[in-house]
Amino acid sequence: MAENTYRPATLLVHQATDRDPATGASTVPIYQASTYHHDAGQPGEYDYARSGNPSRQQVEEAIALLEGGTHGFAYASGMAAIGSALALLKTGDHLIAPNDLYGGSWRYLSTILPERGVSTSFVDITDPQQIEDVITPQTRAIFLETPSNPLFNITDIRTVAQLAKDHGLITLLDNTFMTPLLQRPLELGIDVVIHSGTKFLGGHSDLMAGLVTTADPAVAKRLKQFQNAFGAVLSPFDSFLLSRGIKTLKLRLEAAQTSAHTLAQRLQAHPNIARVWYPGLTDFTSRRLHFSQASGAGAVLSFELKHQAKVAPLLKAVKLPIIAPSLGGVETILTHCWSMSHAAIPADTKLRLGIHDTLLRLSVGIEDVDDLWDDLERAL
Repeated sequence: MAENTYRPATLLVHQATDRDPATGASTVPIYQASTYHHDAGQPGEYDYARSGNPSRQQVEEAIALLEGGTHGFAYASGMAAIGSALALLKTGDHLIAPNDLYGGSWRYLSTILPERGVSTSFVDITDPQQIEDVITPQTRAIFLETPSNPLFNITDIRTVAQLAKDHGLITLLDNTFMTPLLQRPLELGIDVVIHSGTKFLGGHSDLMAGLVTTADPAVAKRLKQFQNAFGAVLSPFDSFLLSRGIKTLKLRLEAAQTSAHTLAQRLQAHPNIARVWYPGLTDFTSRRLHFSQASGAGAVLSFELKHQAKVAPLLKAVKLPIIAPSLGGVETILTHCWSMSHAAIPADTKLRLGIHDTLLRLSVGIEDVDDLWDDLERAL
């Protein structure tokens, strides 16, 4: 099934290949093979599992189809996907990135890339002038994350994509929060889209995966070369789990998004809450911009307690949410950003960005919203 004219719900279920071409089985089998026979000494479509595997190829084709790309690549984790995409840069290159992004991405850009000779300028990526101000002759790419994690700063994707094209730069965007169901960056001018498949695409907190897609053949060729050479590829079994998770994304995300909106409104009215960040709220600062480039608010929100002394009791009292550094599962996940998702960022940097030790991120699952609220309200 290669029709890209189907609507999202159909694409999610049938993806690019919706049955095994060899047997007609309703799912592509888990091809748990490390190598393939070369008939008469000649390689066929597959020759060695690092270079290609039918199970992995299925999800690689799926993410390309879902995002409107032409080539997809699957990796062993979300960070493997980010690192592999940033391998498009070489020694001496300069990267521009948001000053407020996921802690693991910040750690990679601030500690690992410099060791490879790639420098990064962290700026307020929502301000095009700040991007312009740090562009140098060595600048090669702009990395984006919108909405940002965890403060939901919204970047104008079209504006940054055009700015990058004017300067001959590559743009890379982490679309994990929104998924291809709610935001399609390639259509807005972005060159490379990245996902942590561990999150909403997998959806069940039972796998680790990363995905990258592009519509640029030249970029795809370089991504494929690095993927094959570096080898941080997604396993056949995790490819199967990821494909299965993608099939229910629309149902899961729509249910979770509805509950997230309800919880955001209730949290906003609670006397112990200082502030709530969620694009679906009517008073969200960048609501109009967000909905000009995304079709939904998503299922993740952040909130800040008025008193730091209430954080530990809250984390101890809640019963339903898993307290963990992740998001996007069918179960609700509560994250203390300071000590979990953004622990890698120095304290002074977190404070400067507005990430306080009273900040919590809530990835809303598909439980009954009233049960979730009763639990949160008791804990608060």
